[in-house]
Amino acid sequence: MSLVLIIIIAATALISFIAFSNQPLFEKYKFNVGAITNNREYIRLISAGFLHGDMMHLLFNMMTLYFFGPIVVQAFGEIGFLIVYFGSILLGNLFSLYLYKAQPWYSAIGASGGVSGILFASIAMIPDLGIYFFFIPIPIPGYIFGFLYFAYSVYMMLNPKPHDNIGHAAHLGGAAFGLVYAVGLLPEVALGNIRYLGIMSLPLIYMAYMVFVRKAI
Repeated sequence: MSLVLIIIIAATALISFIAFSNQPLFEKYKFNVGAITNNREYIRLISAGFLHGDMMHLLFNMMTLYFFGPIVVQAFGEIGFLIVYFGSILLGNLFSLYLYKAQPWYSAIGASGGVSGILFASIAMIPDLGIYFFFIPIPIPGYIFGFLYFAYSVYMMLNPKPHDNIGHAAHLGGAAFGLVYAVGLLPEVALGNIRYLGIMSLPLIYMAYMVFVRKAI
């Protein structure tokens, strides 16, 4: 296991735990459109990736990062992993900023953008990686896990719950960054797995249609 990956997971878990019971800290560093656009608090574009809404949110993101992060480290090195992870968080939150620019009250937290980038980049390398999920006794192929992950995210983004605060919209920007990075650096491998990436992309394609064509947001 990569030391860099362990540090990212440990730091995210620690900061999230602290913020669970420290509301001022949570409010100061969460993604918030008004604070970023009006007060130029750009640190929120990254710091929001270290905050989570609850234990289940944190566990799901860190579990996904734990399973898929090593593939990105092996394929692109630790520096490549950091580029994908933080680049995806940044692009995901910039996409959210664009999407909700007319809603200064909009807030979100979570490492979802970074995790989405890692997920897409890793499955571009090994799409049929077997994942044992909770109590399911048979492995789930990585691209199926990715499809379910994005399907849930898209559903939650298009059907928002009061006080959800989870950055579901950041998934699309993060996934795009991870995919572009993988294709740019190892095009022969990524394009060779295009059918798996296509299956995993279906929820994101639907989300893009609803956002840019139907204007559902």
